[in-house]
Amino acid sequence: MYYKFSGFTQRLVGVTAAAAYAPQGLKSLAPTESPHPIFGTSKPAPGLPATEPFLGTNKVPDLQKLFQRSDGLPIHLKRGYPDRMLYRTTMALTIGGTIYCLVALYIASQPKNQK
Repeated sequence: MYYKFSGFTQRLVGVTAAAAYAPQGLKSLAPTESPHPIFGTSKPAPGLPATEPFLGTNKVPDLQKLFQRSDGLPIHLKRGYPDRMLYRTTMALTIGGTIYCLVALYIASQPKNQK
């Protein structure tokens, strides 16, 4: 015997095999119409002027040339001064955080004064 959840009685009820394999809340597998593409449009959005291009220029080839150049620099420093500043700031914060953690561990390891 086959069972199906009854929305009316809130219990399982006996049904035929066809009714058990086609629950009432599910739709058929074949879509009735194709969905509209969300990002597959090359038209500009309605709020943008028609003279302005919808997509910006492709910067990937220029960045590939920059990052694939063999000049001995690591990849995270290839873009010059901003990369150096970010790297140095990250290293300073890492070292400062390590020192702070060690000081906090040292303070936490000291016994409390008993007065």
